[in-house]
Amino acid sequence: MKKFPPDIKKFIENNNWIFAKTYASTWPHYYIVREQVDGNLFLKLVRHIRTYGYEGRFYHLKITYYEEEGMVYWTMVPSQGHPKWYPPEDEDIVNRCPKESTYEHRLAHGTLPKDT
Repeated sequence: MKKFPPDIKKFIENNNWIFAKTYASTWPHYYIVREQVDGNLFLKLVRHIRTYGYEGRFYHLKITYYEEEGMVYWTMVPSQGHPKWYPPEDEDIVNRCPKESTYEHRLAHGTLPKDT
């Protein structure tokens, strides 16, 4: 995987990631919203995730994840070719969580939430 370039790394570090309270008990993670941050750097982040990430799963959905320094980043767009796929320019949310909180890690370690 290609590392985040300096401008994206600084963008990630300098933004206030919002804790997703709705998912606190099942899928704790953080997110940023495009309209609340620098739109150009947000789009660069989305493109980086989609270009240099890897295909993973969230239950039945295949999405692209990108991991760096113990954090995993993603958007909820399915893989290209899926009917619900959309281009990076239409993305409005980027999510992140520690690797230990991802679906695949929790599935492998038997720690999936019970009520989903």
